[in-house]
Amino acid sequence: MLKAVIFDMDGVISHTNPFHSVAFKEFFAKRNIYPTEEEFKLHMYGKNNGYILSHFLGRKIEGKELKKLEFEKESLFREIYRDQVADISGFIGFLSKIIQANLKVGVATSAPRANMDLILGQLGILQKFESLLAEEDVQKHKPDPEVYKESAQNLGVEPKDCLVFEDSFSGVMAAKNAGMKVVGVLSTHTIEELPPCDLYLHNYLDLDLKRIQDLF
Repeated sequence: MLKAVIFDMDGVISHTNPFHSVAFKEFFAKRNIYPTEEEFKLHMYGKNNGYILSHFLGRKIEGKELKKLEFEKESLFREIYRDQVADISGFIGFLSKIIQANLKVGVATSAPRANMDLILGQLGILQKFESLLAEEDVQKHKPDPEVYKESAQNLGVEPKDCLVFEDSFSGVMAAKNAGMKVVGVLSTHTIEELPPCDLYLHNYLDLDLKRIQDLF
């Protein structure tokens, strides 16, 4: 039985990936590295910063260096995106519907908490979620299920009673590895580029409660 809905953030609540691309391009250009959009699609969208920086810089980035470089890039992103924050069409209306139906709601993102606070704060929905987990709150990143298992625990529900909205391969796998049903949000990837999901959508405009409850 559906009891909780958990959302990833980038590409699920807000279409941030184009702005992350701009920030990473500026960040890497300072270092004379110029990734293509195809490389970003393969190695940036849905990945954590440790992986992204290590991949493009060609060596393991961790510890204090990771924190320093991550802060530089994410500060750039927040500066670029601050005045552009918008929800994916229909999201805020859909969120209101599921809250009115007494379903528990959470966010589970690989992004830093400062990004989550900015985006959810600008959208005016930060206080609506009963569980908020960001990069700093987990030891293992997606596709490891830790962030989703911890979200279920925070919400006081079993993983089998949770529905996750995800847009990336690693995110979908994290939710499936946690034993949850998944809606694939096609903001960044095609159906063929994601693991099999229980439902797919491009936006939330025509999504009603019955469609997601019927998955259970």
